[in-house]
Amino acid sequence: MIEIPSDLHKDLLPIAFLLGNWAGAGVHDFPGSEKCNFGQEVTFTHDGRDFLEYHSHTWVLDADGNKVRPLESEFGFWRIDPTTRKVEVVMTRDDGVVEIWYGDLAAKQPQVDLVTDAVARTAASGPYTGGKRLYGYVKSDLMWVGEKQTPEVELRPYMSAHLKKVVTPEDVERWAKALPDDMPDDGIAFFK
Repeated sequence: MIEIPSDLHKDLLPIAFLLGNWAGAGVHDFPGSEKCNFGQEVTFTHDGRDFLEYHSHTWVLDADGNKVRPLESEFGFWRIDPTTRKVEVVMTRDDGVVEIWYGDLAAKQPQVDLVTDAVARTAASGPYTGGKRLYGYVKSDLMWVGEKQTPEVELRPYMSAHLKKVVTPEDVERWAKALPDDMPDDGIAFFK
């Protein structure tokens, strides 16, 4: 269910499907790195201004699905031009990389395709020259795939994940209060 907060900046309506707390798992596979399954928590929030704030934390999972160690963390800001439906993202990663991404919101579907426009790296970061990402809202879930390239490796997929919306007790209480007062007692008649 896509919920649109009343105080969401009007320009962000096309990417409101990203809002919320998401959690799930995925696969990491890139030459020179450990191939692994990972867990992920992603949060998209807003404060009424014309951007979404983005946080992502991933960690390596063992064969039983237990957390082993951190994998990657990202922090960023997402904006959209409401007239062109162009999306821009500024992202900082824990490995010393700062990226500017540009992309498009798909026509008539909740999907964003992004490509790096600029990459800045600290001396401590590994080799990286750019990437692509695809985020999509599919059957109430958030799915994404990332591609990256380095001077030695051509652009190729390296991470993907399937995330579910995290529901809090506060969400349930808010939804319950929003139910109509005239709901039938048995609940069955409501669906007829």
